[in-house]
Amino acid sequence: MSPDAEPLVLSRLQGPLGEMLAVTGRDGALRALEFADHAPRLHRLLALHNRRAGRAVRPSDGPAPPALADTLARYFAGELTALDTLGVRTWGTPFQERVWAALRTIPAGHTVSYLGLATRVGHPSAVRAVAMANAANPVGIVVPCHRVIATGGALGGYAGGTERKRWLLAHEGVSLAR
Repeated sequence: MSPDAEPLVLSRLQGPLGEMLAVTGRDGALRALEFADHAPRLHRLLALHNRRAGRAVRPSDGPAPPALADTLARYFAGELTALDTLGVRTWGTPFQERVWAALRTIPAGHTVSYLGLATRVGHPSAVRAVAMANAANPVGIVVPCHRVIATGGALGGYAGGTERKRWLLAHEGVSLAR
């Protein structure tokens, strides 16, 4: 069975920002992570990315891999680099995958502007495309799209909500003006 044909598991995890939904493959790699109150977004992104991968799969309910649950718990307990080693597998376009890989290079406690992120991926004039790729990130928190802010320092958007973005950045030690 090819990795793209493997069954997926949907798990529920508790965190300080509310219940989260995690989708993992048999290999334990994280495919999607979203807040439970944004479940429609999770399912929409999964459907889109699964089509792109040439398959139609609905995750079955099951427990989260212990390593995933432990890593998220360590991150929320203050071990901010815990997420850096978590395996992630996504099915974006080549451009989205480059943006998502660049997001993982932003250290906890730091932010980058959309223009800065566009420059990191070699397309400084593609700020809007980078913002769209950022918004299509199926693995929030772990692929830290919350670390991208507007050029003037404003928070900008966040699929999980602005208050969650503010909390995540404060948790990581980023000082933001209100």
